[in-house]
Amino acid sequence: LGITAIELLPPQAFLNDRFLVEKGLVNFWGYQTLGFFAPDPRYLSGGDISEFQHTVARLHAAGIEVILDVVYNHTCEGNQMGPTLSFRGLDNRSYYRLTDDPRYYINDTGTGNTLNLNHPMVLRMVMDSLRYWLQEMQVDGFRFDLAVTLAREGNEYDPCGGFFKAIMQDPVIGQAKLIAEPWDIG
Repeated sequence: LGITAIELLPPQAFLNDRFLVEKGLVNFWGYQTLGFFAPDPRYLSGGDISEFQHTVARLHAAGIEVILDVVYNHTCEGNQMGPTLSFRGLDNRSYYRLTDDPRYYINDTGTGNTLNLNHPMVLRMVMDSLRYWLQEMQVDGFRFDLAVTLAREGNEYDPCGGFFKAIMQDPVIGQAKLIAEPWDIG
């Protein structure tokens, strides 16, 4: 077929959206990330991450690169009405971008919340996650969902923002294949 690369929908652990569950439906897309360092258990028949690593190795053996669609712009916790699952309960003000009234979330993503990559520890977590997938899972690159959101400084998009600077100076991530979805709703 001449295929040299595949892009996988987000493989990181995610949740089903409440409105889907209420309708008896399932989220097969993976755009509601819960865990940035783990493949979703539904993709592992035996529950061992080596299954994902083996898949990547087999694709590489066939001459096919693996690009992951990743969602670092928001999480499955949603807006202020969403469930408290992880970051909201750990340090809501650091992990998420909030309005002047800190009860409410800035929603540049259309999903209810926006991760705060301007906070150094949130940026570090995302960078550590990217390196994990490159080094441990041996993927070749990433397609960043709503990449404009990742480069917001304050309320404005900055093409030279901290996230892009961090990626380009990183000796591991800077060498990967990187694709940016060029919009958000902000």
